[in-house]
Amino acid sequence: MLLRDVEHGDVEAYVRMRCDPVMMAELGGPLPRQGMEAKVRRDVRRAAADTDWTKMIVPHAARPDLVAGTVTLWPHDEDGERISEIGWMVLPEYQGQGLGKQGVRTLLELARDDGRWGPIHAFPATSNAPSNGTCRSLGFRLLGTQDIPFAGRVLQARHWVIDPRIDLT
Repeated sequence: MLLRDVEHGDVEAYVRMRCDPVMMAELGGPLPRQGMEAKVRRDVRRAAADTDWTKMIVPHAARPDLVAGTVTLWPHDEDGERISEIGWMVLPEYQGQGLGKQGVRTLLELARDDGRWGPIHAFPATSNAPSNGTCRSLGFRLLGTQDIPFAGRVLQARHWVIDPRIDLT
């Protein structure tokens, strides 16, 4: 498994992840197909500027075009405080193989080594057992449950946090 930066050619992977009812069940349902090219362009631009890290999870180094999912780290404001947030998605045919967990761990290690991200927060839906399990197994601490906005929706999520500089074992 390796992580690579998002590229303009990743539109189809974005469509498969974000526009599919099964993939988006924990996030309030599928997003519209329209706008996925713009989302990829925006993510490529932010990755190139090094403000956000949008990484494609590649199961086999010999096939960098074959994508299993994404793991992303980005800064934003939460209740007037600047925080770093991580999120991930794994396509159905790759679920249950540990690729999501491995991708999250790898990105946390990169963040630890980079030093600028500080504590990293994750907000998986309360009903998303695999993502909550990933947080638990990687050493995130559960802060509680809260409603979070996502794509014009409000989702009930578990709020997890880890400081990779201290907590990553």
